[in-house]
Amino acid sequence: QVRLAESGGGSVQAGGSLRLSCVASGSYGGYCVGWFRQAPGKHREGVAGVYTAGGSRYYADSVKGRFTISQDDDTMTLQMNNLKPEDTAIYYCSAGPSCITASRVYYWGQGTQVTVSS
Repeated sequence: QVRLAESGGGSVQAGGSLRLSCVASGSYGGYCVGWFRQAPGKHREGVAGVYTAGGSRYYADSVKGRFTISQDDDTMTLQMNNLKPEDTAIYYCSAGPSCITASRVYYWGQGTQVTVSS
């Protein structure tokens, strides 16, 4: 069993920054632990993740150069800079075999809203 506790999020103007944190507990070793997001009317997409087995990172093309994911023991932090209105979504911490495909995520956090105004 893996538990994911999220914090952070909120509202910011375009160009601003926000930070999301996720504390993972339980047996998540070997999984990708990261973040997905879902905007209204859209599918849930992988944003960034850490493959905990080897430490490699995944970033969606849409966030490369703007978002940075880091791991400090059991805490995954997503630093989001130069935010755009299209980044507006509910962000979910995730753990499972995939950083990219929602159907291959085993555990989800409760979600946190990120709103970017233009």
